[in-house]
Amino acid sequence: MASLKASLRRYFTDGEGKDSGVTSLHFVRMGQRTSAGTEDLPCELVAGDTWIHEELLGLRFRISPHSFFQTNTLAAEVLYSAVGEWAQLDHDSTVLDVCCGTGTIGISLAKRVRKVIGIELCQEAVDDAKVNAQANGLTNIEFHCGKAEDIFPTVLNAVVSPNVTAIVDPPRAGLTDSKVILAIRWAEHLKRLVYVACNAKAAMNNFIDLCRAPSNRVRGAPFRPVRAMAVDLFPQTMHCETILLFERVDY
Repeated sequence: MASLKASLRRYFTDGEGKDSGVTSLHFVRMGQRTSAGTEDLPCELVAGDTWIHEELLGLRFRISPHSFFQTNTLAAEVLYSAVGEWAQLDHDSTVLDVCCGTGTIGISLAKRVRKVIGIELCQEAVDDAKVNAQANGLTNIEFHCGKAEDIFPTVLNAVVSPNVTAIVDPPRAGLTDSKVILAIRWAEHLKRLVYVACNAKAAMNNFIDLCRAPSNRVRGAPFRPVRAMAVDLFPQTMHCETILLFERVDY
C-alpha cells in the first residue's frame, strides 16, 4: 500500500501526470466501505493541499474531500443567482439553508438578510462552511451538523423572524424522511420555499406532501408551485438541476 501511494505521488508531482493540474491527492481505502457510504471513510492526504479552493459569485470557498460542492461552477452561479432572486429576501429575512454542504447558497445570500441558518449532515462540510463564512467576513450565519429531520424542526420553531424562507438542496433522492416536509407544513410563518432538485422525479413525494390538502398526518396550510426552471449543470448528459418555488396558500 505504501508503494502504491508513493507511485501515485510521483506520477502526479514529477511524472506524466504532473501537467494534469491535480492540486490535492487523497487516498481512500474502499474496502472499508460502510452502509453509510463513502462520507465516513478515512481520507489520507497523499500529495498537495489538504483542501481545494473555488471562487463562486465573488466569494471564496474551502472544500474538503467529503464535502459537497457543485462541479460546474459557472452554471452553479446561474443556479444560485436564480435561487436568490426567487427567495425575495430583505434585511429582515431569515434563511434556512437545508442540506447546505459547504455553505455556498447561504453564504451567497447572507449579506442580503438578517440571518442564515445552515443544516448539513457531513461534519467536514460543516467545518468548511464555518471557515468559508469567516473567510468571507460574515457574522450573521450559523451551521448545525446532523440529520435534517432531527435538527430542522427545532431550528424552525425557534425562528421568530417575520420573513422566513427555506432553501432545500437535498441529495438525488430528495428528503427521504418526511419529518422535514411535515415541519415545513406545520410552521405557518414559513411562507416561501425554494427547492433545488437534481432529480425532480425522485423528489416528487416531497412536492406532493408540500402541496396536498391538510390531514391528520400533514398539518398546516399547503404550498403551491409557482415557478420552475431547469439549469444545465451537467452538459452532454441527460441530467439537469431543477429549481422550484413554492408559496404558502392562504386558507
